[in-house]
Amino acid sequence: MPGAFVDLVPRETVEPLEQFAALLQKWTRSINLVSQGDRDVIWSRHILDSLRFLPLIPAGVSRGLDLGSGAGFPGLVVALASGVPFDLVEADQRKAAFLREAQRVTGAPVQVHCTRIEELSLPRAPLITARALAPLAVLLSYAHRLLDRGGMALLAKGARVEDEIANAEKHWRMNIRRFDHPSDSSSTILAVTDLSHA
Repeated sequence: MPGAFVDLVPRETVEPLEQFAALLQKWTRSINLVSQGDRDVIWSRHILDSLRFLPLIPAGVSRGLDLGSGAGFPGLVVALASGVPFDLVEADQRKAAFLREAQRVTGAPVQVHCTRIEELSLPRAPLITARALAPLAVLLSYAHRLLDRGGMALLAKGARVEDEIANAEKHWRMNIRRFDHPSDSSSTILAVTDLSHA
C-alpha cells in the first residue's frame, strides 16, 4: 500500500486491502476487471476513489447494497474499510467469481449476488452505492426500488454530472448533495436522499 493511503484506513484494514489489490492484479491478467492501463494505478484510481465514500456513510448504517460491483469498487473496499456488511450485486459470472474469491481471501463482510439488478430480490437497504454503472436517472430507478425509507444512495459520477442531474430531475424528486473530488473536477459523489417520483 502506498504510504499516502495508510492514514485513511484503520491499521487492521491495511493488510486486507493489500491482499485485495494483489488479487485484483492477478485476476486482471485473465479477465477484464480494470483496464490494462489502470493496472499500475489501482491504488490511486480505484481504491482511493472508493475510500472517498467512507466519510459520507451515515452513522449507524447496518448494511449496504453495492450495485454493479464489478471489481469490488466501491462496495468491497468500503466494506473492508468500514466493517459495514455489504451485498455486492454483479451480473457477470466471472466478476462475481472474483468477488467471491476476494471475500474469501480478505474476510470482507460481503455477500455476492450474481444477478441482474432488475431481477434482484433482497430486503431494502439503508445505504446504496454505485460507481461507473449507469446514467443517474437509471440509478435512481434502481434505488427507488431497493432503498429503505430514510436511506441514502451514494453515487459516483463523472464529467457530465450536471446534465445527468438535470435529466434525472425531470422524473425524480430528491435531495442531492455533491461532494466533488478535491483535485479532479470531473469526479463527484452524489448523496441522494428523500427520493420519490416527480
